[in-house]
Parts: sequence; C-alpha cells; structure tokens
Amino acid sequence: MEGSRFTPSAFLMLAIMCALAGSWQMQAQDGTGPYPSMAPFDQYLMADRSAEIALARSAAPAAISNDATVLVFGRKGYETAVTGKNGFVCLVERSWTSLTDNDPEFWNPKERFPICYNAPAARFLLPLTVKKTEMALAGQSHAQIIAGVKAFGKKELPPLEPGAMCYMMSSQGYLSDALGHAAPHLMFYVPQGTAWGANSPGSPVLQGPQEFPGPPQPVSILVIMAPKWSDGTDASKDGH
Repeated sequence: MEGSRFTPSAFLMLAIMCALAGSWQMQAQDGTGPYPSMAPFDQYLMADRSAEIALARSAAPAAISNDATVLVFGRKGYETAVTGKNGFVCLVERSWTSLTDNDPEFWNPKERFPICYNAPAARFLLPLTVKKTEMALAGQSHAQIIAGVKAFGKKELPPLEPGAMCYMMSSQGYLSDALGHAAPHLMFYVPQGTAWGANSPGSPVLQGPQEFPGPPQPVSILVIMAPKWSDGTDASKDGH
C-alpha cells in the first residue's frame, strides 16, 4: 500500500470506534441517544432505484461491481435488481444491518453502507442482512432484532468459509454521524484469534470492537485501508 500517510487516518478511525464503544453500550442499553427508535419508513428509502444501484456499485472498483449482482431496498425488503455473473453481491445496507449489538445509531435513517461481498461473504452475511431487515420492517425493537438474529445465527447460518471479504470503497456512502463516509477499506471475515498482526504498530491491518451477533462460531472482522476510492481517485485529497 503506497503511503504510510494513510495510516494515521486509519488509526484515527479505529480510535474513534474504540472511544465510542463504552458510550454506545450505555446508550443502547437505556434506549437514549439520538436515534432511540425507528424513524418514519420513507426516510430509509432512496427515491431513485437507479441511484441506489449506482451507489451499491460504488462500493467496489467497476471491474468488480459492473458484473456483480445488485440488491436494492424497498418496502418489502431487499430484492434483486441486477443479476450478476462474477459471484459478488453489491447493495446499500441500512443502519439496522450494523454488526454491533450496542450501536446508538441503529435506527439512523441517514446511514447508507455501499458494500460488495464476494461469494463466501455473501453466503454467510446476506442471510443476516435479510433477517434483520425482515424484523425491522415488522416493527421489532432494537433489542428484539439483536435477540432474534442471535437465535437465527445459531440455527440457520452456514459455517464461515475461507476467503470471505468485502469492498467498502465508496466515497458516496454515509457510515455514521461519527465517521461520515469514513475511508475506503476492505474487510475480511476470519475465525476469531486469526493472527494477522492487527492493531500492531506499523501494521495496516485493523480490528475494531465489533461484536458479531449470532454466528455459529466467533468471527473477527479485520480491516485494511485502501489509498483510493473505488473510482480511482486519491482518498487523501478528501481528507483521508
């Protein structure tokens, strides 16, 4: 990766996540914070279907996303808008698809996560996204969704396959009020305890304080920052 210049912002992102983790747990447990419940449903929708497809594809370089399956979110949940041919699945996730149990922005209607999963990650993670979305649309609370997903994960999720990863390289997404659209990065899903040297001095590999809800085995999410957005532009010119 060119440039240790990207390392400070990468670790700043991790530091923000870690610093907020304690307050996230307190706010989530007592139902306070800026988003204590689901907003009016229309706030989570994108008015233009083609714009949502384009946003989903912006998660990865065009050489990957142009041949990917694309899902869009609507009143009945996620549905296939484009059938791909390379095994990747791109979509724009909403706030309730967060992999963190204690997230005070669980219902933040501004959040848009453009993400492209490779085939192993899609087989493991998309069932979680679909299940959480079904429960959100059914009017269940944050606590009910987390409990339901944990039960679902223990019974329904397949084992994590080697090589599961995703691209999150869009300059157009909005990950949270704290992080904005964050920085371009890749995420790798690995058995907990996998030694990649995460968070070691000088290492480009990060591991945040995520709590992965309900899989059949403990899973860690390792993050590697990228120097460019998916369109090839320099991320450092955008303050990253």
